[in-house]
Amino acid sequence: MPESSPETHIIDYRAAEHLLAARDPRGAVKLLDSVIAAHPENTAARLLRARAFFASAQLRSAELEFQLVLEREPDNAFAHFALARTYERALRSDRAKRHFRLAAALDPKPEYLEAARFDAPK
Repeated sequence: MPESSPETHIIDYRAAEHLLAARDPRGAVKLLDSVIAAHPENTAARLLRARAFFASAQLRSAELEFQLVLEREPDNAFAHFALARTYERALRSDRAKRHFRLAAALDPKPEYLEAARFDAPK
């Protein structure tokens, strides 16, 4: 097996993006595992891996990865939104609502505002 380097990690990250876009989330996770092992502080790689976990219905792994991203970047609206979608898919709507609302408060994108349902009765 070739020795990994920063360049190979960048290549693996970009390839993982393409795999996720091509609907091969498990392939993306495999590539990202080595990137994250070498660079555990890389939030972008963790966010991409969380998306890949979500896309492959590995909801608990997605949840943990999104939470780790939010520990490092509590103002990451996309991570809040994606974590909320993860909770929603896992039928945990109480937790989802909080993160949908945080996402919308941090970034008032129409899809975040719609998901937050601020005008809906409590």
